[in-house]
Amino acid sequence: MKSVNLDKVNYIQYGNDKGEDIILLHGWGQNIQMMEPLGNLLSSKYHITILDFPGYGMSAEPDEVWGVSDYALMVHELVEKLKIKKPTLIGHSFGGRVAICYAAKYDVSKVVLFGAPCVRTKKGLTLKEKMLKQAKKLPGMGKIAEIAKNYIGSEDYKNATPRMREILVKTVNEDLSEYAKKITVPTLLIWGENDEAAPVEEAKLLEQLLVDGALIILPGTHYAYLENLNQVTNIINKFMEG
Repeated sequence: MKSVNLDKVNYIQYGNDKGEDIILLHGWGQNIQMMEPLGNLLSSKYHITILDFPGYGMSAEPDEVWGVSDYALMVHELVEKLKIKKPTLIGHSFGGRVAICYAAKYDVSKVVLFGAPCVRTKKGLTLKEKMLKQAKKLPGMGKIAEIAKNYIGSEDYKNATPRMREILVKTVNEDLSEYAKKITVPTLLIWGENDEAAPVEEAKLLEQLLVDGALIILPGTHYAYLENLNQVTNIINKFMEG
């Protein structure tokens, strides 16, 4: 495990203290704010935890170059610190990749993945470039669009430290197929039909790797979970109850 000081990992907790635990994991270059719209809608029923991944938001960057499994272990250490038992993980993009690795190794109740690249199918634009392209297709999203620009924008990438750039290169190039095969809990994939950062073809391949997986395709891009926020919330509520 690469060293991490959990005191330097920023997180928030709120919602129904008597409800099941849900942990929301944001995408690369983003922060807590990108998952709050969903967390807010789920908070009446569930106990919500959202964190800033190390290197983003208000969390200190790692002291070394991490891979996806290092981020997953960090989340696990935070889960143990907070005394959370068998959470449901909901992850978007990079956060979904961390959720895949986490669920393959540690106890979880369920997993929900939004546009989480797992199986590599083709080369071309880098994942970063694809995410930027998708972020620009968020018309009418108001504050969410601004948040997306702030945390995925090219200026943000240019200002990233050398270590975070190294981490990006390392984590983006990892194929997580073997981790996906080890997930035994119910796993829901919610994908945008026009997701260019993580094409639907990749989602279908991921679904086939899972022991108990189901794919739902919605209108939208890499940010389909935000573009269909109320519908996604209803889907997750039914998934949790089921």
